[in-house]
Amino acid sequence: MNNYLIPANSKKSMLILGFFTPIDLIIFGLGCTFTLVMLFMFNSKVELSAMLLFLAPALVTGFLVMPVPYYHNILQLLTNVVTFIFGRKRFYWRGWCVNNGEE
Repeated sequence: MNNYLIPANSKKSMLILGFFTPIDLIIFGLGCTFTLVMLFMFNSKVELSAMLLFLAPALVTGFLVMPVPYYHNILQLLTNVVTFIFGRKRFYWRGWCVNNGEE
């Protein structure tokens, strides 16, 4: 039998460190950069709520690029969910066995 089994992690080798795409690292880098700029601009003796607000960009982007099972990260999961919800709901068959209304 000429069966060929594709390894389960074949797509993982195309990701950086096995988890991230270049856009994921750009998004996370921008979030961390924005957080550092805000931390340097404002006084370090602020309340906890203000400090959480300053850390929010890094936390949100870190959450988006965090690896999850069956998707390489949450950003990809959210993209797939939005595409499913707002995507085309009615599909038209255009196969080799249909005349497309022509005789």
